[in-house]
Amino acid sequence: MTPFSRPTRTLGDLSATAAAKLIATAADVALIVDAEGVICDMAFGSDSLKDLGYERWVGQPWIQTVTKESRPKIEALLREADSVSAPRWRQVNHPSEAGADLPLAYCAVKVDDVSRADSLGHSVVFGRDLRAMASMQQSLVDAQQASLHEHWRLRDAQSRYRHLFQGSSEAVLIIDSVTQKVQEANPAAIQMFADAARKLVGVSFPVGLDEPGSEAVQTMLASLRASGKADVLRVSLAGGNGEVHISGSMFRQEVGSLLVLRLSPATPDGASISKSGEQSMLSKLIQCSPDCVVVTDIDGSIVSANDSFIDLVQVPNEKQVRGESLGRWLGRTGVEMNVLISTLRQRGSVRLFPTTMRSDQGTLSDVEISATMVTEGEQSFLGFTIRDVSQRLANDARAAKELPRSVGQLSELVGRVPMKDIVGETTDLIEQLCIEAALELTRDNRAAAAEMLGLSRQSLYVKLRRYGLSDPVAESEK
Repeated sequence: MTPFSRPTRTLGDLSATAAAKLIATAADVALIVDAEGVICDMAFGSDSLKDLGYERWVGQPWIQTVTKESRPKIEALLREADSVSAPRWRQVNHPSEAGADLPLAYCAVKVDDVSRADSLGHSVVFGRDLRAMASMQQSLVDAQQASLHEHWRLRDAQSRYRHLFQGSSEAVLIIDSVTQKVQEANPAAIQMFADAARKLVGVSFPVGLDEPGSEAVQTMLASLRASGKADVLRVSLAGGNGEVHISGSMFRQEVGSLLVLRLSPATPDGASISKSGEQSMLSKLIQCSPDCVVVTDIDGSIVSANDSFIDLVQVPNEKQVRGESLGRWLGRTGVEMNVLISTLRQRGSVRLFPTTMRSDQGTLSDVEISATMVTEGEQSFLGFTIRDVSQRLANDARAAKELPRSVGQLSELVGRVPMKDIVGETTDLIEQLCIEAALELTRDNRAAAAEMLGLSRQSLYVKLRRYGLSDPVAESEK
């Protein structure tokens, strides 16, 4: 610090009011602190600080107005106030009711007035508001983090691009749209044109094609430059080395436009027939599969079903199930279909979902369902494979009577279906298990079972029919 050379002559007649005005103007906030460190008076050079209501500091120890970690700095400022050396600025933080701390930089200077004994030991504290600097620092940190994040994102994207470009089995060329020189070529492209051009990058394209093919490619490149699209070409390689399909697209970047050409060996006519035959064979296998295969729309309405499903639900033909909801035959209640659709929309697939299927004749079958969701164009479809596991479960009668849902599975329904439906399904399951247990204990003596359950015989018969446990023949005989 370099002080005034003649302060007595230039500032000797300065009044206390003028001095106070100068101090307040020189700082965003100015404090008068006594020898005990208590704030006696304060002035604001910044209206933004005054509006925050910090006038209440007057009468409080200065050290109690700052955060805990800043208190040692206040003690140091008070010790250094009467130092002959230049005052040192220290950054401290004041707690704020708004949430974020208020950062201020302070320096303190002790004032000695020998004419007034009661003023000895008072210090003038100058404060600078650092919020703008803190905001700028935070913006810089945020910008650095965003730049670093973008840098790694671009590196990851470049790595993925290189991996796909180099590993593609399809020949790919990237060509400058103006000079038609090859900028990049993947290994498949270099192998395809190995005999025609030892160094493909930097060579003007087309190269390695017969004369008619080269002319056709020139026309294709002109179309790409003009409209950004062109028809797929089928051209011959030079030297009779076969035919290739060439398709192209254009994309723009800062330095200009580039053309992307994809080249693949032309598929013989017989191959398409073979592909069609494979699809036909796959359809036949699905249609003849012993497991049920059902395709529905996104709402569960059946679009197609194989013969095994027609047999399981006991309907005359496939026309009887098209347009019907799969939930008509699925599960003991309507909850399970909603659970399946909700899970498929959320996760994309379901494996080995245990439930039952009801046929049109009332027959119940224990099944396991696996399902997936696929998208065709703008439409989504659900595919279900349904396996009848009744024979497998028949070997363990006790296992068949276990609850089909665990507590964890029931908890997954919360938020997807109304609570009353979950409670209703659970109540029905427990009621059915109690009836089955009573019939087993009484060896199918329904009168004894009704008495054991505390039901009338008529109520028991109603519940037996409800859960599909009644024998139609036995009912007619009774």
